[in-house]
Amino acid sequence: MRFSFHRIDERIQLILIATVVGIGGGFASVGLNRSLELGREFLIKYRGDWYSFIFPAIGAVFSVFFLVYIARDVGGHGVPEVIYSVTRRGGLLRLRSSFSRLISCALTIASGGSAGPESPVVISGASIGSNIACLFRMRDRQRITLVGAGAAAAIASIFNAPVAGIAFSLEAILGEWTATNLVTIAVASAFGTEVCRVFQGNQIPFKGGPFVISNVDFVACIGLSIFTCISALILMKLLRVVRHISSKLISSAILRAGCGGLLVGLIGIFLPDVLGEGYESIRAVIYGHPFDGIMMAGLLTLGKIVATCLTIGTGGMGGLFAPCLVIGSFLGLFYYKILLLIFPSVNWAGQAYFCLLGMAGVLSSVLQAPMTGIFLITEITGGYQVLVSVLLVSVVSVSLSRLVEPFSVYHQELVARGDLLRPRTDRRILSELNLVELIDQNYYPIRPDMRLKEFIEIVKRTDYDFFPVIDPKTNSYIGVISVDDIRAYLFDPHLYDTILVEELIDPSIPIVSLEQELSEVIDMFDYRHDATLPVVQDRRFIGFIYKSKILDHYRKELIVEEEI
Repeated sequence: MRFSFHRIDERIQLILIATVVGIGGGFASVGLNRSLELGREFLIKYRGDWYSFIFPAIGAVFSVFFLVYIARDVGGHGVPEVIYSVTRRGGLLRLRSSFSRLISCALTIASGGSAGPESPVVISGASIGSNIACLFRMRDRQRITLVGAGAAAAIASIFNAPVAGIAFSLEAILGEWTATNLVTIAVASAFGTEVCRVFQGNQIPFKGGPFVISNVDFVACIGLSIFTCISALILMKLLRVVRHISSKLISSAILRAGCGGLLVGLIGIFLPDVLGEGYESIRAVIYGHPFDGIMMAGLLTLGKIVATCLTIGTGGMGGLFAPCLVIGSFLGLFYYKILLLIFPSVNWAGQAYFCLLGMAGVLSSVLQAPMTGIFLITEITGGYQVLVSVLLVSVVSVSLSRLVEPFSVYHQELVARGDLLRPRTDRRILSELNLVELIDQNYYPIRPDMRLKEFIEIVKRTDYDFFPVIDPKTNSYIGVISVDDIRAYLFDPHLYDTILVEELIDPSIPIVSLEQELSEVIDMFDYRHDATLPVVQDRRFIGFIYKSKILDHYRKELIVEEEI
């Protein structure tokens, strides 16, 4: 059975497996949605009680406890973990990640934590794709594509937005738009969406419109894009600050999450609309709920930003999609009320119009993925009438935010660790090569006490240009002698018996260790303009590595990449 399957064309293999992955991602999303509904129904009757402010803390504590001590799944912090698996581990993800994050997320959000269900469900879908690929013994590149397919199916199902799922996976997870990736991911996204529609109906989550859009509304979009850019930057920077400070002040992950949840609960006493995923708040804004003036709209925007950072930054499990949408909707309301105050005589397109644009701007800026923001907002709101306006706000907002923060919220953590390797880049291609496989172990070791005359005889008998100097007593590496560097000594017989080999060693030649990446090794070659470097591990000489050999394998790998 397995042999016959692997004889099928690779594209057909990927499509068949993507179908299964898409269905699995769809069920993961539906399961999480149902869990969140049950959790909300259970706790809603207690929301008015005086002690309800501790619910987010309790949920956060149980969430982290389950993840750390029961599931023992603490390898990453959400979508960055999926991106890391794609760029560094050939798409390998743990099987338990397909369910552990869903349970942890349900505990966080249902109790009132300010987060979204998207990040955990993306990990779940990606893990399903990864492990099914391993089951069928797919190659790394095929497994990576199926990881992207699982992520796309999860997003498509959670929002009933198949095109947004495709855009998110290609923009944020894989980082490249190739024909093979697009077809496979589209199939998974379609099946994930269908699973959602079978169990939850084909509904538009936030129906908006119709709108009467004038030129003045279109011009006002530029001003809104500045607001969305600023809000996105505040969210990203504050999230980073909360993570840093909370980890420094509180070493216990459970206590840290509990403190963050408690602060969120206190904020919820005064601003209850910032609790949970916040989809009901978005509907209230879109459907024309007036709220209470400009100040309240501004407070809700800032309150949601702070509550989200406290929830996720202290260790609560959840995503940023939903908070970005809520922040964007409140911000759109805030901007609309400012326009009414300054230009009361203008017949504006309406509160819902600016709400949709705010959602698109904040989401696109935080994710640094404008296509995802554009397609998601148009699909989940049915707002194709405002597509041009959404496009303008998304692109302008992303362009402005990149001037200050060039990386998305998902990439910042990886960039800080030096683990972000985007496709078709030198570092990514070099990461596909194995340093150990490139080491040349053909060499002739020489003693440091050897006289020049003996060394010359060895040079005559061998074809080597580089000779490692090894201590015969400890077998440890001392240095390297290059024949080119000592050529002047070779033609002076008077020096044959007076110079020892250890006097000819060039101490400035750097050594390469097995832990180094090939991109670092290339930098070492370029810095000194060397062509050959010694590889040493624990003071033991391993062999030589040649720049020409690296570049030859780089060229072959590049050809393979171009054929995909």
